[in-house]
Amino acid sequence: MTPDELEHRLIRFGVRCTLLCRAVPVGRYRDAKLVADQLLRASTHAGFHYPEARSAESTKDFLHKLKVLLKELREARAELRYIYHMEYLPKWKVEPLLKESSELVAIFIASTRKLTERNSAAA
Repeated sequence: MTPDELEHRLIRFGVRCTLLCRAVPVGRYRDAKLVADQLLRASTHAGFHYPEARSAESTKDFLHKLKVLLKELREARAELRYIYHMEYLPKWKVEPLLKESSELVAIFIASTRKLTERNSAAA
């Protein structure tokens, strides 16, 4: 996957989470609004951090920015799990985003590990 394709995938993930947040019954449950707001922030920020990481000034800076992005993805995944278990929406609406969040987390874990190993070997 090219960096441009990965950037588009992150943006699409944020868009899909945004649409899911719009469907959460925030008027019925106070906690639903809080979780939907957090998911909206975390899922969109992941996509916003990647272009910033791509323009990093050093490998160390790039790695740091990827780790921040990874934190946002993990948070989004946790919030999706919460929405799934609280059954605010039918499970079939949340499951594809849970799968996508797990795949994105795996991609960025592998990327940060590879960079960390490469940096350690070079030092």
